[in-house]
Amino acid sequence: MKKILILDFGSQTTALIGRRVREFGAYTEIIPGDTPLTDAILADARGVILSGSPESVYADGAAVDKRVYECGLPLMGICYGLHRMIVDLGGLVEPLPRREYGGGEVMVENGKNTACFLNGFNPKIPLTDIINNAPRLSNLTFQSSSLVAWFSHGDTITRLAPGFQQIGVSAAGFPAVVAHEEKPWFGVQFHPETSHCQRGNEILAAFVFSVCNVSRDWTMEYYVEEVRANLSRRIGAHPVLLLISGGVDSSVAGALLLKTLPAKQVYFMYVDTGLMRKDETASVKKALERLGAEHLHIVYAEDEFLAALKGKEDPEAKRKTIGDLFITVQEREVAKLGLPDAYFLVQGTLYTDLIESGKGVGKKAHVIKSHHNVGSPLVDAKRKAGRVIEPLDRLYKDEVRKLGRLLGVEEEVVRRHPFPGPGLAIRILGEVTKEKCDILREADAIFIRELKRRGFYDEIWQAFAVLLPVRSVGVAGDIRKYGYVLALRAITSSDGMTADVFPFPPKDLLEISTLITNAESEIGRVVYDVSSKPPATIEWE
Repeated sequence: MKKILILDFGSQTTALIGRRVREFGAYTEIIPGDTPLTDAILADARGVILSGSPESVYADGAAVDKRVYECGLPLMGICYGLHRMIVDLGGLVEPLPRREYGGGEVMVENGKNTACFLNGFNPKIPLTDIINNAPRLSNLTFQSSSLVAWFSHGDTITRLAPGFQQIGVSAAGFPAVVAHEEKPWFGVQFHPETSHCQRGNEILAAFVFSVCNVSRDWTMEYYVEEVRANLSRRIGAHPVLLLISGGVDSSVAGALLLKTLPAKQVYFMYVDTGLMRKDETASVKKALERLGAEHLHIVYAEDEFLAALKGKEDPEAKRKTIGDLFITVQEREVAKLGLPDAYFLVQGTLYTDLIESGKGVGKKAHVIKSHHNVGSPLVDAKRKAGRVIEPLDRLYKDEVRKLGRLLGVEEEVVRRHPFPGPGLAIRILGEVTKEKCDILREADAIFIRELKRRGFYDEIWQAFAVLLPVRSVGVAGDIRKYGYVLALRAITSSDGMTADVFPFPPKDLLEISTLITNAESEIGRVVYDVSSKPPATIEWE
């Protein structure tokens, strides 16, 4: 299958590039940026995208196999990827006096050998025409244009490499779009893959279809067949164990296993940590039974988890504690199941989990926060032993929802908002106690119930409540009292990598706040989180 090869240098949005291209219907493969480019890797490649990176182009080990410039394929560098191309080919990149970050205007003009690529910047051409490579594209003349792009860089090009020309500039006067005068090599100093970038999809599609001439032959159905074949080949007749939370990711992973392997071969373990949402255990049991699961082992371990978390306030310490205890409990309970040592551990890890944990495709990603099923030492040991399978680890949340529908997972589960593996422990800032869990559980249930009742739930990517480690003075029945402060969080997003605050009508927000404080006497004040991502993350810890 013809493909676009993506070289990953550690950007938080590398897989988002791949996801955008897959949405167009083109196949992509993501590999570490410093991978030797063998004939096998380049086979069927029709173009190469060099991703961004948290590093400077001059950092040690941030190199690319120079064969990328000799293989004759079209190239597109994004941010760091553009810097890499310019420096490797004789140009100069230097630190900016002031970092360019967030939205900013880009002015684009025509240039030599850029007609196909500039289709993406042409406001007259819709995305569908670019994807379908409509014949009329070649008849349009590109005029100078502007768009609002998404910047995130601390270096800039100060001297172009020989043969390159500047065809776009940022509002600050720095090169923003460049192209080679003769070869199909292009670069942008912003991130077209993010949802905040105007015509970002069109820019990527112009490279993929207008420049690289890739076919539209990748679908979710193709992905399902590919991953099922890989699962069958790797697992064989060995039993598999899925640690299931009842959320979208683990439920879809479970459905994938049940569609691939005999039900008697698939074991599900649900650990009730005491950090779950209201009525979570009962709903998980019912959903798994409807999926056709034969082996479901429910472990009640609230006392263990709360004891392990006692006295811990640091977010990373809490995540590591929960992750290690998860595996400890799992290993103990697996022994009770009588499974052989050769069983496989399956997890519903998504690419966003791997990215934020610094476990992306390559070795350059920075750790944003640890995920209990990614970063714990015991899980790492399992992975090194080759006994961990993560069949969703190249998908984003919205893609997982599509996959779930394709596999027949019921809509109530597919639509469910994300829930973190460490559960309420990272939504309780500071030390975790049973009292705080019970308070937060009830408040969160009221919040979610009201979102559904008022018709907001499906407009929101993720909504939840956070219990803060402070008390605020209030009045209840003419009596002065101190109550907890509760923060409500509701965001909109398409992939979880960037997020905007959900614009609640004030009337509804006020009514929800009143319902919570009336129902939960220990909560004296409710606030609404209005932080976007970036700079904030979606979860508070």
